[in-house]
Amino acid sequence: MTDEAHLEELESGLAPVTDGWFVVNARDAAWRAHPEFGARCNFELHQGVIGGRDDLQAARFPQIGVNLDVVWPGQPASLYHAETEQEDFLVLAGECVAVLEDEQRTLHAWDLVHCPPGTHHVLIGAGDGPCVILMLGARPNRGIDYPRSEVALKYGAGVETPTDSPTEAYAPHEPWRPARPARWDELPWARGW
Repeated sequence: MTDEAHLEELESGLAPVTDGWFVVNARDAAWRAHPEFGARCNFELHQGVIGGRDDLQAARFPQIGVNLDVVWPGQPASLYHAETEQEDFLVLAGECVAVLEDEQRTLHAWDLVHCPPGTHHVLIGAGDGPCVILMLGARPNRGIDYPRSEVALKYGAGVETPTDSPTEAYAPHEPWRPARPARWDELPWARGW
């Protein structure tokens, strides 16, 4: 029998601090925010969420990563990259641009992007309001590639020098911090959606 995880109220919401099953609403879950990359609800305990607390063990989902991202027009959700595992993205609300292998596609609510292993990609907020994206990715991730892409650089979502190191790729950017998304009251769950 699987035990229920213990959820603890952290700086930006609830996060599991032990392994096990749990139920949490995105409105109540812990979030991380970034001035360039929007906001992310990981639904799992993450060092960026716990603010460096040494007393908590980082509980990550071992098989599938699940994130809920909010990006505003012009904000990329990450840097342009490819991973060695499958990733999928479902736009739940709003609009964004997907850059896939240097090709651009405009996405709207309920559009799904499927990225087989090795597909270079990034999603950038578009339109006139927030874009909410459900992100799913297989684990374990055995590698990541950040190539130089003129298309991604045009959106502020690329690296100047190719690398396979996330630490190197994100070095010019400040770290994520525990915080809910900006303009929280404009997001779908705040409007009773």
